[in-house]
Amino acid sequence: MSTRLLTFLSDIERSLAADEPSPNGGSWSNSRSISYHLGLARLSLASRSAEGANTPMGEVLVHSSNLADGSTCFKATLRWAGADTTSIESIFEKPNTEWRSSARQVAAIWLGGAPAVAENVTLLSEPSALQAVG
Repeated sequence: MSTRLLTFLSDIERSLAADEPSPNGGSWSNSRSISYHLGLARLSLASRSAEGANTPMGEVLVHSSNLADGSTCFKATLRWAGADTTSIESIFEKPNTEWRSSARQVAAIWLGGAPAVAENVTLLSEPSALQAVG
């Protein structure tokens, strides 16, 4: 799971660079931090101008957890600099889950800008139906 978390974060970063090669007329100047023990990763996004000044643009926080059925779930919280709103995207592991494609979707949502409502929750992969136990 820890390797997938770092790979997922890297895929988001690559997708951002591919879709927006010159943010704010500059280049990407991102930083990453990851705690494998806690299953948390942060990608702080910024642009660097030609003069070398960094401008914060936002961040993507990813929390990885194991579900009761043994599958993995990523919860990505997207934040934009200067915006009071966030977007939370949940990705559930299923047999047909394509993690790289999901990372690209998260990047596209972030590039789309902050949502107008206080919180926008989208399920990129629907979880399987729950069954009652008893």
